[in-house]
Amino acid sequence: MTKVEDFSGATVLVAGLGVSGRSACTVLRDHGATVLTFDERKPEADYHAENEIEFDRLDAIMTSPVFAPSTPFLQEAARRGLDVMSEVELAWRLRVDSSHTGKPASWIGITGTNGKTSTTEMTSEMLRAAGLHAPAVGNIGTPVSAAAVDPCNDALAVELSSFQMHYTDSLELDCAAITNLADDHLDWHGGFENYAADKAKVYHGVKRALVYNADDERVSELAMAASPAEGCRRVGFTLHEPHAGQIGVEDGWIVDRSGLRSADAPERVAKILDFAHLTEPDGTVYPHLLADALCALALVLGRGIPTSVAVAALKAFKPGGHRIVKVAEASSKNGVIRFVDDSKATNAHAARASLSSFGPKSVVWIAGGLAKGSRFEDLVADQAKTIRAAVVIGVDQEPMKAAFAAKDPDIPLTFIEPEPNDTVMDRAVEAAGAMAEPGDVVLMAPACASMDQFRSYADRGDRFAKAARRWVTAHAE
Repeated sequence: MTKVEDFSGATVLVAGLGVSGRSACTVLRDHGATVLTFDERKPEADYHAENEIEFDRLDAIMTSPVFAPSTPFLQEAARRGLDVMSEVELAWRLRVDSSHTGKPASWIGITGTNGKTSTTEMTSEMLRAAGLHAPAVGNIGTPVSAAAVDPCNDALAVELSSFQMHYTDSLELDCAAITNLADDHLDWHGGFENYAADKAKVYHGVKRALVYNADDERVSELAMAASPAEGCRRVGFTLHEPHAGQIGVEDGWIVDRSGLRSADAPERVAKILDFAHLTEPDGTVYPHLLADALCALALVLGRGIPTSVAVAALKAFKPGGHRIVKVAEASSKNGVIRFVDDSKATNAHAARASLSSFGPKSVVWIAGGLAKGSRFEDLVADQAKTIRAAVVIGVDQEPMKAAFAAKDPDIPLTFIEPEPNDTVMDRAVEAAGAMAEPGDVVLMAPACASMDQFRSYADRGDRFAKAARRWVTAHAE
């Protein structure tokens, strides 16, 4: 394979005209490339079928994550030795100097099965509090190809999916983290080992801080096996008492023993209850959000941000939507029923983290959707202690039905007919509200993708919030 470094005069096929694909087209043309496009659904594309692609014209292909490596045209490209890259790889090769520093923006990369978005947003917030122009980009926000060529940026907090990392090989990040690892997208990658190997690329050549989840055995193994740059510090984050080289939790405090903090910064960083987005008003801590915060803190301390600045920004942080957000509350003389939107919980690992945030038999769980080949027996077995009842949505409800039948058939279930599609969430919330008791939480953390019945997880979450508010109004005492 001949790696394209100078795109001036090169002919590049952009496969997939989503947001990142369109951004890549613009950036490539600005760098003097001839751009051809492939998208089966977009009329403006040059090619609409794989057999139309003229490989002999191409120097490189920038491919969208919608195309798995097993896709025939990518296999043909590999056979021909063509340079196939992700948008992230393209962005790294084309990055420009910051107008403020005179050198390329430093990249802080975050990947993992869950928690990427929250961690990336917190990282960006703390960097910006330190006076840096540091947007959250990549798999969220601005396409990374556009951000990389913007001279206004001093640093980038980059959310990186396993799909993007598969065709990314040149990154040498300033700081990098893997939040956690669980089975996900295994059909795309061809198995867990391939999935984990693509995630592990984030650590290759990392310069300042290699951050890893010390409570996740597989992440810890990848961190220890990685080859960072000389002088890079490995830093673990943990929900337990931290050892040397870690940031963790002790007696209700965030404690920093990473070796990253300045000499005058205290080891006890702050009380966990001081961070409003990590806890409920009653003091309930969301463990997965706390883990995300610890990960983000380690990353920005590794970047050299003072502890006091980082902690103040983290305390003020307000998370984006659809991640453990209370959207409605029904009060009565007997107590309160809360409705919580965690639509971003699109796999079993994320749903387990969400469910485990609540007390025994206190959750009426809205679950189901596009399962992507996943099974849920382990999830139901692990969280049966939390689930009072469940409402199952989705076009294919068999995986959830089978999981409850096998692991806890005594949990009351309601199955929502898929049609009519536009009333699915109203019917689900009505059923959940009918089974909820004062003190319970109606939790929409589906453990599945949304595309079978909704435009996106955000659309699913928005519809849940609207349905929950209507239910509260209709049932007000």
